[in-house]
Amino acid sequence: MKTLTTVGRIVFALPFVVFGINHLTHASAMAGMIPSFVPGGVFWIYFTGLAMIAAAAAIIAQKYARLASTLLAALLGVFILTLHIPGMFNPETMQMSMIGLLKDMAIAGGALVIASISKN
Repeated sequence: MKTLTTVGRIVFALPFVVFGINHLTHASAMAGMIPSFVPGGVFWIYFTGLAMIAAAAAIIAQKYARLASTLLAALLGVFILTLHIPGMFNPETMQMSMIGLLKDMAIAGGALVIASISKN
């Protein structure tokens, strides 16, 4: 059981390293995704990229994994509220926003499960 938990935890975290690197290397291309009502613009792309990498490192290393997983779930909740739900009101982005909402809900649920099994 411990092996499955370890493998699952690492498999869960690794995509966030890739997502984070993608945010850092393609920030200007992603800047248009930031809603106009959110101040700071491209800063948030870099911030979320670093946050995802930090969360993945904490989850893999099992150092502050509970906190990192909980904050990651909260970050995904922010994405749902600021990106996906508003996008569902635009006919051009409605379908992709729904997919993103459901994906981020599922991943946030996984992050909360990781938080619940983490010792620190």
